[in-house]
Amino acid sequence: MTQTTPEPQVRRQRAQVKVRTFRTDRWWLAPLLTFLGLASFLVYGVWAVFDPSIYIEPYIAPFSSPCLAEATCPEGARLFGWAPIGDWYTLPAGLLILGLPGGFRLTCYYYRKSYYRSFWLSPPACAVQEPHGKYTGETRFPLIIQNIHRYFFYGAIVIGAVLTYDAILALIHKPLGVGTWILLINAALIVAYTLSCHSCRHITAGRLNHFSRHPVRYRAWTFISKLNAKHQPLAWASMFSVMGADFYVRLVAKGIINFPYA
Repeated sequence: MTQTTPEPQVRRQRAQVKVRTFRTDRWWLAPLLTFLGLASFLVYGVWAVFDPSIYIEPYIAPFSSPCLAEATCPEGARLFGWAPIGDWYTLPAGLLILGLPGGFRLTCYYYRKSYYRSFWLSPPACAVQEPHGKYTGETRFPLIIQNIHRYFFYGAIVIGAVLTYDAILALIHKPLGVGTWILLINAALIVAYTLSCHSCRHITAGRLNHFSRHPVRYRAWTFISKLNAKHQPLAWASMFSVMGADFYVRLVAKGIINFPYA
């Protein structure tokens, strides 16, 4: 009986590219466009949170919905006419709910890939040298916090439901309004993006061992899986739709847009 020599253990480490790049194409274009797109969203979000023009009947700006502060929310903008935060709170209403959709997108699997490449250059593209000397992934602080993405998903579901409610209210009170249909399209994209999340797919039926015993959950999982395949385009489409819808409402509230069916 022959004795085999055990294979030496290979230490796994991040691939090292010794030259700047092996690429001959314009590899920098994709991370640059991603950087500009995400940066525009961040800049607009900061401006929108502090802009007071959040409501004109029957429209409420998505970045400030649900509006929960009595002092900074117009009466018609309050969710179900209810303002649980008293008049002691005088900061912008959008700050109260910013963490839910913001945290959901910040920890989203697709957005993580995007800003790792475009902001941190880790790595900027395949076969391109990165400037970082070591790599620990998401195993240490602060990136280990990315693991709470699944919990932000529940908050994002609530935000999606509220935006859908806002759009339906606008449809009831102003069915021919351009803003109504902008809000409806935005709500549909927000909900589709939220449901296409990897966490949603896992929650639906990701831990089942026998699909045949759970036909309803299997059908739901199949539907979510189809959405999940479009997670990247839905992430971008919903990001620009929520910016566009929010900006449109603010322009109408400021009187900049004032045609009859605005």
